[in-house]
Amino acid sequence: MVKLDIFSDPVCPWCYLGKANLERALEAHPDHPFEIEWHPFQLNPDMVAQGVPKHDYLAARFGGSEKLAAIHQRFKDMAAEAGVVMDPDVPQRIPNTLNAHRMIHWAGLEGRQAAMVSAIMRAYWVEGRDIGDLAVLADLGEKAGLEPAVVQRLLASDADIDLLQQREGHSRTRGVNAVPTFLIAGQYVLSGAQPPDMWGKVIDELARMAQDTAGAPDA
Repeated sequence: MVKLDIFSDPVCPWCYLGKANLERALEAHPDHPFEIEWHPFQLNPDMVAQGVPKHDYLAARFGGSEKLAAIHQRFKDMAAEAGVVMDPDVPQRIPNTLNAHRMIHWAGLEGRQAAMVSAIMRAYWVEGRDIGDLAVLADLGEKAGLEPAVVQRLLASDADIDLLQQREGHSRTRGVNAVPTFLIAGQYVLSGAQPPDMWGKVIDELARMAQDTAGAPDA
């Protein structure tokens, strides 16, 4: 197996597209070698706990509603080309994603990380749910197979906040400053929403390297 570490934030549209592209490549290569782990990265770590209205926040950031509409149309076009269900206008709020990252972390401890990431991203980008809301996160956790009472108790506490902030800080010191970032085998880095054919080439190259290693004479 080859470790594939993914640094992402659920509210990042590139992360949503990148995840969809990776999944298409993995479906086309069912014998892929990847063992995937998702890691926390907050685009807006200083976001207020209750979040803010998405349109107003992004319009102010990108220079007005017209420019924001053009950016959103670009994402719509890219999503359609990739066969991804995504409308950037569906989410109404930009949340603080720390609790969403806690959910992903806890799901990973239960072997349900992939399901949790998918549930959170779909809830935000397709259903427009507020993934900063604790009740929403608890519901998503239950759907991903986590114990509801345990999740509610953890969300009501400060459990693992320091750990996730330390993990993110460590990632930033190692050079992760944008998402999605993909770290392959602890050595090779891919950034951005790479298309499925790029992942196909990576998988094929890893297979060739494994064959070369297996066929090499012992020292």
